[in-house]
Amino acid sequence: MPTPQPQHTLARSATVKGLGLFSGTPVTVTFHPAPDDHGIVFVRTDLGNAAIPATIENIARRPRRTALRNGEAVIETTEHLMAALAGLRIDNALIHLDAMELPGFDGSALPYVEALREAGLQAGTAARKTLVLSEPVIVRNDDAMIAAVPSPDPGMQVIYELNYTHPVIGRQVATFDLGVNDKEGGDFASEIAPARTFSLEHEARAMQNAGIGTHLTERDVLVLGEQGPLGGNAFRFNNEPVRHKTLDLIGDLYLLGVPVQARIVANKSGHALNQALAREMAKRLRQQEHQHKALSRNLLDIRKLQRILPHRYPMLLVDRVLEIDGDRRVLGVKNVTINEPFFQGHYPGTPIMPGVLVVEAMAQLSGVLIGQKLENQGKLAVLLSLDRVKLRRPVVPGDQLMLEAETARMRTSIAHVRCRAYVGQDLAAEAEIKFMIVRDSLEG
Repeated sequence: MPTPQPQHTLARSATVKGLGLFSGTPVTVTFHPAPDDHGIVFVRTDLGNAAIPATIENIARRPRRTALRNGEAVIETTEHLMAALAGLRIDNALIHLDAMELPGFDGSALPYVEALREAGLQAGTAARKTLVLSEPVIVRNDDAMIAAVPSPDPGMQVIYELNYTHPVIGRQVATFDLGVNDKEGGDFASEIAPARTFSLEHEARAMQNAGIGTHLTERDVLVLGEQGPLGGNAFRFNNEPVRHKTLDLIGDLYLLGVPVQARIVANKSGHALNQALAREMAKRLRQQEHQHKALSRNLLDIRKLQRILPHRYPMLLVDRVLEIDGDRRVLGVKNVTINEPFFQGHYPGTPIMPGVLVVEAMAQLSGVLIGQKLENQGKLAVLLSLDRVKLRRPVVPGDQLMLEAETARMRTSIAHVRCRAYVGQDLAAEAEIKFMIVRDSLEG
């Protein structure tokens, strides 16, 4: 397991000033340190200090940019700053601004990176939370696509393919590794942050005719004509457009509030599709948090289980209970180690947990569930029948069996329980088990 990385905030405050990229409105932005687990929060000082957390839930629909809204308070064009925060691995910051839109500067994230580096970083005491993707997430819109797939490597690897019919752009590919060991965002600062937003000449003319970005000239931003950049501008990289698309993607995904361990593959993706991927990944993050909370609850440890179940070594096959929902559902764990006595003979050289014992573990957890019903306390659940038993994958030393039992029907003397056992995301076994509920002593 990699060493947990600490959360970071700013060592001191820093201020930048500029004009909004689209609106041209003057704005002053001040970055302040924030405590662990605070996250990135914008504050509109011109609107009575209205706070807008930088989260997926607060995304406001806009063309060609990413905006955030909380009530009536709005922040426009957040992606370049969010990318700078992600590239420098800043988890917590309080950002004050006195207008609606963040400064556009030259259309890149480099001015933000320079200001944040000047403020310095301060490590906190809490560990960074990371979304470790366990299954692919894919979103599409016509011929545009973006996918996030699991990766064993820490950090986020981005592969972006840009396809334009414009002769100056054509097909461009960029790969970038937003790793965990990049000291102070050095690679991001040199390879991605300087890449500027770009506009085709006819697009720039149309926006200015619509009253958007009228304060800008061809020297201020990257405008591409048929022969190349206009206004005496020049590319900073031979593939600057696709690098800027990568910058936007990194900024949009940082609205998840945590870094991502995954490989991101994008083709023609823009802000809307980036945001759609972030929303889908946010669902995985919530699932991951729920699983973590369940694991941390540990409702019944082995000592408490021994007061409920009559089984003892070597036949007690539930180590702890994580979650109990009345007499409806129970979640438990069996840690499978090489020290299990059955591995001595099943099989020497190829140890596999006997399938009947996987079923027995599910049956024992079912006994805990049945005992939650008041009238069943102090009674035994004796196995009566097994139906729809399926063993779907071998269970070997080092596996952790997540056991789940749900009540299908429970009467005075009969209980019907549906059970499943997982190893990670894989279903290892399932069965429907019926029990006879009897007194714990057959005497009298």
